[in-house]
Amino acid sequence: MSSPKLFIHVQDPTLATNLLALSSIRQYELNISHQGENWLDQLIETKCDLALIEVCSRHDDTLKALLNHPALSRIEFVFFSQGEPDPILDNLMKQGAGFHYRAPYRFELIDSALKEAFDERIHLHQNTQRHHQKAQNLKQQTSYLDQFGLLVGSSSVMHFLYRTIRKVAVTNANAFIIGESGTGKELIANTLHVFSRRSDAPFVAINCGALSPELIDSELFGHVKGAFTGAHKDHQGVFEQAEGGTLFLDEVTEMPYEHQVKLLRVLESGEYKPVGSQQVKVANVRIVAATNRTPSDAIREEIFREDLYFRLAQFPIFAPTLKEREGDACGLAQHFLAYRNTQDEQCKYLTDESLEKIRRYDWPGNVRELKHTIERAYILADNAIHPEHLSLTEFSKEPNHQNSHEEDPSAGIPIGMRLDDIEKIAILKTLNQNGGNRTDTAHQLGISVKTLYNKLDKYENVQAAF
Repeated sequence: MSSPKLFIHVQDPTLATNLLALSSIRQYELNISHQGENWLDQLIETKCDLALIEVCSRHDDTLKALLNHPALSRIEFVFFSQGEPDPILDNLMKQGAGFHYRAPYRFELIDSALKEAFDERIHLHQNTQRHHQKAQNLKQQTSYLDQFGLLVGSSSVMHFLYRTIRKVAVTNANAFIIGESGTGKELIANTLHVFSRRSDAPFVAINCGALSPELIDSELFGHVKGAFTGAHKDHQGVFEQAEGGTLFLDEVTEMPYEHQVKLLRVLESGEYKPVGSQQVKVANVRIVAATNRTPSDAIREEIFREDLYFRLAQFPIFAPTLKEREGDACGLAQHFLAYRNTQDEQCKYLTDESLEKIRRYDWPGNVRELKHTIERAYILADNAIHPEHLSLTEFSKEPNHQNSHEEDPSAGIPIGMRLDDIEKIAILKTLNQNGGNRTDTAHQLGISVKTLYNKLDKYENVQAAF
């Protein structure tokens, strides 16, 4: 079994000498950076487990680049500095990057921390090997992945996520989960709630992209009877429903721009009024928000307020893609299958060829795509699930010439129809297919949610004129 890899980027010769003399260092496979070259590029190339980085300047652009780099979720960092205030380094520590030692250094403590990190990596590697061996030996497959709260996974990136959640859960900081669709952002939020001091109070989730602009204030803050047409009784908003607990704002970047300032006001003052009421209520909730967008892109496109982002993102958490999860795909497939077998009292199993197909696939739809794939395969298979039962996108790119007329995207569109009418039909049909979910509809159509709202408003105005 190979030793964990250690990367060292230290410019101070005395610090380097003292570090290399530590007994714990000798256990690692060492990779020392080449001076004068970008240490982050070297760090990524080494694929190391632990990195010792000396911070020589608060204006280090490489350190700034690390803030939003995927390496932050895969590598345990140990930073060394002279103790000058450094906002970038502070943000890295808030994101659970690792340790920060300030001069003068106590090398016996550093040695102990490096030994502990080494033992943790060895233990994790042994567990992973043991899990893989179990998977090889089990025909009646069981779920063998580690579990933390509502999350399942044995990869190093998931164990880093577990440690991060444990650290932030005990605070009252608002968390902002950033990750692709299907990575389990709501499960992360719920797990954070489970390990918080608010776990006995409600966890309330709301999809901001599915909210109607006319009813968003009512959904967030509630309303009193008679506040507007159709308000036949008092209604509690999600801030009140989650009193004392956690409020999860999913796809918060899709909230209509003009309504975001109202949410910001509540976060700043802690006060809100139900629609139609003069009574001021005080919010006692912990906010966890999520998005599948890159926040900086949403801010630049002016669909998400920058000041709201900084209020929500007191502690950013990055949800890893399934591709980054180092072998978890096969384990998750067996996990989903084991639970389905238990529900239906069946003994279906994945063949070695199926597991290999799952392992090689990139899973652009992440865990959600994997779960749906296993569900379909379970239905199709009699006992053994073979590769042909796994309908994966990359294996269906071959054109079917016999049925090419059925796949013609222009089929069914009358010649001479106005382009704006075609657009309207496409929008309304997609919206109907998605059950009114505006976020999914906008993503499928390749437009922003704000653009979708504008077009729907235009259609309603046209209908009202007639």
